[in-house]
Amino acid sequence: MTLDGICDHTAGIANEELHQHYAELIDNAGTILYGRTTYQLMQFWQTLLHQPSGEKSMDDFALSIDKIQKLVFSNTLKSTGWNSAELAKRTLSEEVLQLKQQSGKDILIGSRSLIIQLLNSNLIDELQICIHPIIEGKGLLLFDQIKDRIVLKLMKTKLLNSGAAVFYYEPTGQ
Repeated sequence: MTLDGICDHTAGIANEELHQHYAELIDNAGTILYGRTTYQLMQFWQTLLHQPSGEKSMDDFALSIDKIQKLVFSNTLKSTGWNSAELAKRTLSEEVLQLKQQSGKDILIGSRSLIIQLLNSNLIDELQICIHPIIEGKGLLLFDQIKDRIVLKLMKTKLLNSGAAVFYYEPTGQ
């Protein structure tokens, strides 16, 4: 996300350190949830499995994203075309509640629309937000469809060499 709240994968600084950060996050998680649009964007990484870029951090990220179980929410897709991905059979809330009942690793949310729905349903335990030192000026805002104010508690931060900062927040329930 940019400093002005724009959520656009092309607006950030996708360098080696950022790819490494997210590869580690994915390696330590059990499932990632996607909406159709973001899922289709992420399919780019499948090509690097067969035709590596030669850039270690990108190729490692491709391996990480390939391995993690992906649950895709779509009304139009008939299949995922990815062995580690499946279409959700229940509503977003139902799937998340069931996943939360299982023991295991973290559940990641990889789509803006799903983040908004889950925040509005009080089903997110932690937000990890990477703010890039960029003011985009226009685009899709991450939090413009939040229904009610959400108070967050800062748990930790991580500064990246690019000037980006990762903030870890927990909703306080207030």
